[in-house]
Amino acid sequence: MSLHNLKPAEGSTPNAGKRVGRGEGTGKGGTATRGHKGAKSRSGYSKKIGFEGGQMPLQRRVPKFGFKNINRVAYKGINLDTLQRLTEEKKVKKEVTFDKLVELRLAGKNELVKILGRGKIEAPLKVSAHKFSASAKAAIEAAGGEAVTI
Repeated sequence: MSLHNLKPAEGSTPNAGKRVGRGEGTGKGGTATRGHKGAKSRSGYSKKIGFEGGQMPLQRRVPKFGFKNINRVAYKGINLDTLQRLTEEKKVKKEVTFDKLVELRLAGKNELVKILGRGKIEAPLKVSAHKFSASAKAAIEAAGGEAVTI
């Protein structure tokens, strides 16, 4: 190793690239590789998102339809067959509370829960939820349980 072949470690120096706009003698002066005139040659230029060079942007060309109801209330649906499975696996005994559903990761702590009527339930459970479908409520009460609205 000698002075003529010393170089920094691999990856230790960022790639500096050519310095532009530092005088005519460098070959990169004058327009500093930006070309002549136009928005792209000016300082502070930044293209807007979706800009297509003055052509009508795709986002404005495509027709819009429908609407989103800002007052919509979304419920996390949990079916009766899921509750039956929990009793068979002995994860719940007599009562299914909202906190128990959150603990078992069937619902999030900020979600609203609705019990739906798919499947059958044989265990007499006291089920607490924000909402019940008519068929689910009837099935729970027919099995000897209780449907409690929170």
